Amino acid sequence: MNVTNVTANADTFTCNAYLVEGERTVLVDAGAMEGVVDVIEGYTDELDAVVLTHQHGDHVAQLDAVLDAFDAPLYAYGEHPRRTTELEDGDQVFMGDEAFDVIYTPGHADDHVSFVSETTLFSGDVVVHDDGAFDYGSFGRTDMAGQSRERLIESIRTVLERMPDGVEDMYAGHGETFHGDVRDVVETALQRAEKRKPKYPDD
Repeated sequence: MNVTNVTANADTFTCNAYLVEGERTVLVDAGAMEGVVDVIEGYTDELDAVVLTHQHGDHVAQLDAVLDAFDAPLYAYGEHPRRTTELEDGDQVFMGDEAFDVIYTPGHADDHVSFVSETTLFSGDVVVHDDGAFDYGSFGRTDMAGQSRERLIESIRTVLERMPDGVEDMYAGHGETFHGDVRDVVETALQRAEKRKPKYPDD
């Protein structure tokens, strides 16, 4: 399974959008980078699906452009006019060469889901490896309307409960990818979130 961040060279604020290639070619989030369709077309002529972690603008601004270009089905937890498959907690989605369990992980967004296989975690914005606040274990912001630190903490705990011990690859919605002891990174993020201090104290 080959995973490429197709928004890595963006000049504007966007999430990391991941092209997962293998037996089933899937895009995880569409991002907000203009020209992302051209980048994807440099790797593949078709997408078997577009799968959303959640529908904040930085994750879906280019969604229509991607769906129009590839005529791909859309998998999402939250309602969307172009959704073809509703994701629910406990579902499985096949991406690349692996089966991923769907984990409902609200707190940063009410419609947030993460995806975990025997080797890989797509964590969206619930847990990231590094960002402007922390390195080696950070978490999504919860200081805006509709967000909840308490729900996010429970979501991180749920990821830990349902993540196999052998997961060594983490692809988060922001920051760098991580390869190694993913459980330790997620546990570090949980410890920081549980302190309940503002993530961005100057905001």
